[in-house]
Amino acid sequence: MNKTPQSANNDALPLGERAYRHIREAIQAGSLSPGDRLREVDLAKMIGLSRTPIREALARLEAEGLVMHDSIRGIMVAELDYSMITELYFMREVLEGTAARLAAQHASNVEISILDDLCHEYEASIGNESVLSMRNRQFHDTLYRCSHNRYLINSLTILHDTLMLLGPTTLRDPKRAKETLKEHRAVVQAIKDRDPIKAEDALRNHIHGAQKLRLKQLFTTPTEL
Repeated sequence: MNKTPQSANNDALPLGERAYRHIREAIQAGSLSPGDRLREVDLAKMIGLSRTPIREALARLEAEGLVMHDSIRGIMVAELDYSMITELYFMREVLEGTAARLAAQHASNVEISILDDLCHEYEASIGNESVLSMRNRQFHDTLYRCSHNRYLINSLTILHDTLMLLGPTTLRDPKRAKETLKEHRAVVQAIKDRDPIKAEDALRNHIHGAQKLRLKQLFTTPTEL
């Protein structure tokens, strides 16, 4: 049986890395949800590896905050409570606001044009939740790179990965999807104007809007008694 290039590349990876990527992608795709138990034996069977690389992958994911150890339920996909979500969005405001400010100072004209293009691509994707989410991530990832600060980029990448634990994107709300487009454009315009303070304020406003809807959803989600 011939292997696809992707599967061949995965087979070339160390076993622990293969297990790590498989579990991480499952969390990102939602096939493993916050609160789901992660049994080594089940994961080993699912991925087709021994328990040793599975254990290595779980330890790595726990260090990144995507997996946690519960004294009763054992190893599980991490769940974020109200306080953790508030802390997460606070750090997003601080770090992404800094990225926008630096982008206004250091982004090249070509990079700014790419951000502009991503806004157009985002607009064309409204109504398609999965594509819209991808375009949104592309916009933020590009904005990070426009800061030209490798340490900030690394911190933001880790922080942004934690967002997968929040569940479905807030962009599934049609009103929020359109508001996000306006907010992205406000950030890009401030960067075009080379106004770092305005860029940071626009980005912080964007994160604040996302947080408000996320907490609203949290408050209105029924809990089991």
